[in-house]
This record gives sequence, structure tokens and C-alpha cells, in this order.
Amino acid sequence: MFMRLIKALLGFLLDFVEVFVIALALFVVIYIFLFQPHEVKGKSMYANFDDGDYLLTDKISYRFRDIQRGDVIVFKAPRNEEYDYIKRVVALPHERVKIQAGRVFINSVLLDETDYLPSSVNTRSGQVWQEDKELTIPSGEFFVLGDNRDHSSDSRDWGTVPADNIVGRAWCRYWPTSAIGLIPVVDYPTVGKTGPIISGINSLTAWRSNPFINPL
Repeated sequence: MFMRLIKALLGFLLDFVEVFVIALALFVVIYIFLFQPHEVKGKSMYANFDDGDYLLTDKISYRFRDIQRGDVIVFKAPRNEEYDYIKRVVALPHERVKIQAGRVFINSVLLDETDYLPSSVNTRSGQVWQEDKELTIPSGEFFVLGDNRDHSSDSRDWGTVPADNIVGRAWCRYWPTSAIGLIPVVDYPTVGKTGPIISGINSLTAWRSNPFINPL
């Protein structure tokens, strides 16, 4: 009787360990290759994302499709890659970007952002993207902005984000429960044809090597 009890207990423990190992292996695979949880810290994406929101970041879809304008992405912070930032992709490689009178222009066309920003929002210039200065996005890099334009450190101040630094796309919000759901996809009207890589890239590269010079 006692031996049967021991065998039953050992069998239960082995089954438990097997289930635990399988679950752990699945978690590791999902975490490394598919999805990763992130907490929004700060107000740079307010009011679309608030401090303390929890998101699942999709790490796999960019292997099969291009990064698109309007995607909310998570990426390694430009000045400290131990941290992750969350911002919105506003301009794509080779596009020309200018900030003028509080608005963003892509390839000389005003960007309509009313799907996710109030029309009253003012987009200030920054240390890199200065007022009325048009720069071209380098190949393989992206111009990103926080939705809370007055309280966001983004491409205006430290330049574009290399594709290699992008962790993935914010896919869904799972906390708070009142805001559970997929992150909306933004449809933009045509913003003009992508232009060739011109002098803006050189000025952006020069700024990176010496952040105290003014980009052209």
C-alpha cells in the first residue's frame, strides 16, 4: 500500500515537472521569438497610451512585412540601449521630413494625423529637426514621434531609429482591463513620392558625429 502511494506520488511529481518544463519552454520561445510584454512608462504617448499601460509587443510580423507609417513600435533607446522606448513611426526611409508652423510635412505634403491626434496639437521642432529644415531619412532608418508632442523625446531631438534597434510592433494592450484590445491600424492618405537620398542624410550623419553642429 505504502509503495503504491509512493509510486503514485512520484508519478504525479514527474507529470508536474514535465508540464512545467513544457510550459517554460513554450514561454521562452514565445518571449524570445514571438511576443514580449512591455510596460508604458511616462506620458510621451498620452493620450493614446498612458503611464502604466501594459502592452504585448509583436516581435515576428516584421520578418514578413515592412514597417509602416503609423505603426507604434518598441525599440532600444538611442542613448541607453538597456531601456526600451515606445513611439509612432511617422516617416519611412528615403522620405523628406520638415517641421513647419507646428505641423509635419512628408515629401512637401502636410501629414494628416487626425486619426490619433487632436487637430490642435502643435509639433515643435528639435535639436536635429529644426524649424523649416528638411532632412531625408537614411536607408534602413525611421523617423518616430511621441503622440504627446510637447512631452516626448524623439527623432526631433536625437535623430532616426535604425531598423536593427526595433524590438517589434505594439500589438495589443492587456492592462488596464478597461482598455484591452488591439492597437488600431492607421490609414494615411498619400503623402507624396519617396525622394532619392540627398544631402539631408549627410547633414544627419554629421550631426551624429558632432551633436553641437546645426544640420542643414
